[in-house]
Amino acid sequence: MHILVLDTIHGGKAIGEAFAARGDRVDCVDVYRGKSSIDVKTAMAGNYDLVVAPVHLDPDHPLLKYAKAPVISHHEAVHQLLCENIPEPMIEITGAWGKTTTAHALASLMDGKGILHTSTGTYLFPEKKWISQLSITPGSVLAAARMAHEIHGWLIVEESLGITCLGTLGIITSDGDYCFAAGKKSALNAKVASAKNCKYLLLAENIHADYPGRVVHLEDVARTEGTECSLILGKKTSRFSNPLLSLPGYHTSLVLAAVAAMMLGIDPSPLSSFSAIPGRMSVSYDRGLLIVDNANSGTNLATTLEAARYARITSGKEAVTLVIGQEEGDGAVCEGFAFDQIRAAIDQIRPAHVVLVGTFPIPGTLEYTMLEPLISAYTTTLKEAYTRALHMTDPGSMVLAVKTWR
Repeated sequence: MHILVLDTIHGGKAIGEAFAARGDRVDCVDVYRGKSSIDVKTAMAGNYDLVVAPVHLDPDHPLLKYAKAPVISHHEAVHQLLCENIPEPMIEITGAWGKTTTAHALASLMDGKGILHTSTGTYLFPEKKWISQLSITPGSVLAAARMAHEIHGWLIVEESLGITCLGTLGIITSDGDYCFAAGKKSALNAKVASAKNCKYLLLAENIHADYPGRVVHLEDVARTEGTECSLILGKKTSRFSNPLLSLPGYHTSLVLAAVAAMMLGIDPSPLSSFSAIPGRMSVSYDRGLLIVDNANSGTNLATTLEAARYARITSGKEAVTLVIGQEEGDGAVCEGFAFDQIRAAIDQIRPAHVVLVGTFPIPGTLEYTMLEPLISAYTTTLKEAYTRALHMTDPGSMVLAVKTWR
């Protein structure tokens, strides 16, 4: 087959190499930067048997709009490429937020050898040894699956904007939605549509999927009161408690991991000892100052408000230094942290100091007028912002709410 693979920087390169390794002729086009050897004009003149495109590409891009060959997504391409080399069990996790925490929580329950692939990195279990840092694009599933297959172990993978449906179980972690693909697609609809061929599917609350007989809805299985969760799945029952259940940022992820474990025939009760992940509401102290670290790819207004509330409760002090924004050039983050959301977080939290990370609004714009009077300091990186905030915070606590790839 002669295959055209679009978008080399979001996993397309790995997908193209995999097609070539099986004997196909492959052309890869860098549709965002234009740095590939084959450009759009050349590809438009080519004759292809198949076009592979990421779900986030503008559907009106000429290579899609005028495609003469069948078009499949990167997720569907990975499904084709892995074929029979599928780890057992394999669990795929997608969603607007909660993916990483759900994946780590479920991995903590798994027996034997396995591979965990999330935005925090790829890990070998049970050692929890960090192996590498790859994106969570569908193309990265190829390498993760290969590693799991080589050790005859399980695989848990976090994926952006959908799943491949290769595994035993698919999980969608939240009903959060936003527009992507030049504003022409719904992220939630794309994720639900991608899961239509899952063997089994677990959905967070308020997500609807018309896939009879294969779907478990979280609200039908789990009940939580305070820090205790009770689960009933068919004839199976279980219970666990954890202080993190009182945090919205952890509640759904822990419960999803528990239900997923029950669906896989695993006891979820050890989740009682699961602790916070760095960058996901983890608490630490530096020079006696309490720091709530919630800087990750899923950081948004809601999680920022929760982090500030958690910081005040834990420290017992009202004063908070808020480190907020999005690191410049962090292309790994699909959904940005808009200025109006940053302003809303500042208005509702009322921090003592604000350190803005990333692009500063252009002077003269509404965004500049809206934010400039509220900013205590400005930096381009989270690392620099942390140092600045550490020196200006006394008394009180520090909240890291920067949208970044961690």
